[in-house]
Amino acid sequence: MSSSPTLHTPLTAGTLALANRVVMAPMTRNRADAAGVPTALMARYYAQRASAGLIITEGARISPTGHGPVGQPGLHTAAQIAGWAAVTEAVHQAGGRIVVQLAHHGRIAHPSLLPHGVRPLGPSAVTAASDARTTPDTLVPTVEPNAMSRVDISETLDDYAAAAEAALRAGFDGVELQGANGYLIHQFLSDNANQRTDAYGGSAENRIRFAVEAVRAVAGVVGAGRTALRLSPGSGYNDILELDPADSYGLLAERLGAGQGGESYAYLHVIEGPDPKLTRLLRERWSGALIVNPFTGDDPTDPATALARLDAGEADAVSFARLFAANPDLAERIRWGVAPAAPDPDTFHDGGATGYTDLARHDLVQKGPTHHE
Repeated sequence: MSSSPTLHTPLTAGTLALANRVVMAPMTRNRADAAGVPTALMARYYAQRASAGLIITEGARISPTGHGPVGQPGLHTAAQIAGWAAVTEAVHQAGGRIVVQLAHHGRIAHPSLLPHGVRPLGPSAVTAASDARTTPDTLVPTVEPNAMSRVDISETLDDYAAAAEAALRAGFDGVELQGANGYLIHQFLSDNANQRTDAYGGSAENRIRFAVEAVRAVAGVVGAGRTALRLSPGSGYNDILELDPADSYGLLAERLGAGQGGESYAYLHVIEGPDPKLTRLLRERWSGALIVNPFTGDDPTDPATALARLDAGEADAVSFARLFAANPDLAERIRWGVAPAAPDPDTFHDGGATGYTDLARHDLVQKGPTHHE
């Protein structure tokens, strides 16, 4: 069984009450229908993982202009909201807590997926040296984005707020903004994707402005205590360059650390890079709950490594992605010391039930232990 004294203690993150410190990280699985509507298969998938202290969904696009690949769900139409409502109901009936991740692809979107074939939006007209995924199996070169005007920025902030309101209607317990992995918020934080010379570019203070305004727009709808942000400081994913991440992310943590309306934000979710000093910096600067996805290179997050970080006080909760894909009962497996099954990357994005909802729970987990913890 787990030797962690912290893992199964409750955690209050803003106004969110987590039964344990094992968090399911967001994972793109491409099981929504062609209109971006969550399916019954998705409801079953998330409900199977309800023993996590918190489930964070895959990124849900906030608008047609923030579109990702076919199979990515949205949260901006009535049908999409209804589809997500079925997901949250299933998770809640299984005793879980679930927040939605709001995502905008920015410059890594592709015209073939956008209304009328328009170019994607980005902080500046700088093409990402990466590919855009148009279907789960198709990668195409990115194109030069349109540099966002001040009107575009204002409308996108409105889209975040509208998606937050939709999240409430769908029954989510909270909202996490995707500010990591080269998505739009991360693009504004970067030095290469953001070459603006106005109030949204240049200095660290300016480059964090869009992130701060997006978080505040969402919190203005759902409340600060139900609003969170995911970051990947120092990550170069999707052609991101950050020359001094300690400066910009430290400042961002301080700006958001004060909360909003007298209430603290729910949590900061950090995808850790190879330099743990950035995580420690955020721990120092951020006054709220910190969820860490520990760095383990190309391997899935090792439970023992994650628990050591938790027990050392370096995080308030730890998140797992690929291991949750392969183990719907991961939280119980960690608790009872049952080795997790290995993930199968061939099933991550194939669109069916295989490797998604057909995974068996371990016998020990199903029957329960015969000894005391």
